[in-house]
Amino acid sequence: MFIPLHDANTLKYIRVQYVTIGLIVVNVAIWLMAGPFASQAASDEAVVGLGYIPAVVFGYAGLEPALVLVPKDATYLTYAFIHTDFLHLATNMLFLWVFGDNVEDALGHFRFLVFYLACAAAGAFAHGMLLPDSEAPLIGASGAISGVVAAYLLLHPRVRVWVLVLFRIPLPLPAVVPLLLWVAQQFYMLLVDPDGGVSWGAHVGGIVAGAVLVVVLRRPGVPLLDRTLVRPEAMRHKDATQTGPTEAAPGAPAPPPHLGR
Repeated sequence: MFIPLHDANTLKYIRVQYVTIGLIVVNVAIWLMAGPFASQAASDEAVVGLGYIPAVVFGYAGLEPALVLVPKDATYLTYAFIHTDFLHLATNMLFLWVFGDNVEDALGHFRFLVFYLACAAAGAFAHGMLLPDSEAPLIGASGAISGVVAAYLLLHPRVRVWVLVLFRIPLPLPAVVPLLLWVAQQFYMLLVDPDGGVSWGAHVGGIVAGAVLVVVLRRPGVPLLDRTLVRPEAMRHKDATQTGPTEAAPGAPAPPPHLGR
């Protein structure tokens, strides 16, 4: 539906989003090792051995000992770091880059890491509850990313973000518009395609976990549904060019932008 490109939501409590950057580096490194620089056999072993397989976790099936890389309960987390498709990896990491820093800012480094892993586990759990006898491995960070999206929506719904709509039209929109539509899409697709190739259940599980955990884990004093309007840098520059520097008193709020400018 859309791809996030940029927001201008500055960090308020931390200087650098170490955890967000670290998660991206780890995901990319694992993809490189298990993807283009690995043999097909090694890549398949990583998917099976580290992916979340509900039938294995719930005891309906078992893996050959040679394929067991971690305890089966650990796959509630390890699956979220396995991507075999570059587009899937790139999309997840772009969402994490655009939205993760502000969620990390609102929670703090350690609590954001706990938040991210808990959303990943919740996504796997929801997937397993919906398809308990599935032998197909669940892989990808989408469950955790869904939690990040839900948290950002609750924290900063009025922040304007540049998004690529329908993969071709860049627009600056209030975060509530694309993110709420995206969340609604995940629930709708879960209803109409519960056992398709995309695990909508993992997405919904991550969304629910993210919405709950951000309320519990955010720093004291960090508001939900922040009413401060933050616009992309390019729009502020455009306004300054059009109105001139002397038309508004110093410190006066800038006029609200028009969508689609």
